Amino acid sequence: MEEKRYSVCGCGCDCKSVESQKQIGIDFLYLDLTTCDRCQETEGNVDAAIALLQPVLQEMGYELRLNKVEMVSEELARSYQFLSSPTIRVNGRDISLEVKENACSCCSDISGNDVDCRVFLYEGKEYEAPPKAMIIGSILEEILLGTKEVTKQSDYQLPENLKQFYDGKSSKADCGCGCGGSC
Repeated sequence: MEEKRYSVCGCGCDCKSVESQKQIGIDFLYLDLTTCDRCQETEGNVDAAIALLQPVLQEMGYELRLNKVEMVSEELARSYQFLSSPTIRVNGRDISLEVKENACSCCSDISGNDVDCRVFLYEGKEYEAPPKAMIIGSILEEILLGTKEVTKQSDYQLPENLKQFYDGKSSKADCGCGCGGSC
């Protein structure tokens, strides 16, 4: 897991002296950044959105915490209540109101099973990676409107699609040929 903090104290020295800083947490949850095109594009869009917002957030007294978490196991996916890849949450809230998916050849290749990954609906169009504007809008909405406390769902079940991904990935790693799951 990679975590980046963007300090936004008003004095310009990048110190942590402001005790009343407001926090914005962004979680970027994904299956793979080495092979999956949509996860890679999403990472680039998250980083670009943060770079664009950083001066504004700094002026407003916010500290931004970015967690990039590869969902390497079913257990980790369950602990994050992961529904689909890629996922972006701002202060625990998914930036997309629904989970819609289509075939992902990259993740299918990784697991050896047919895997669907997330698509994002934004302004009437579908995107395999959320546009920067969608990410920026979600962060600004959190700042301007705030959200109620997010609680974990007690009835969460790992989606069948993700079970297939993890089962296939595990089977490829255990094939016995010494390929480390890359055959």
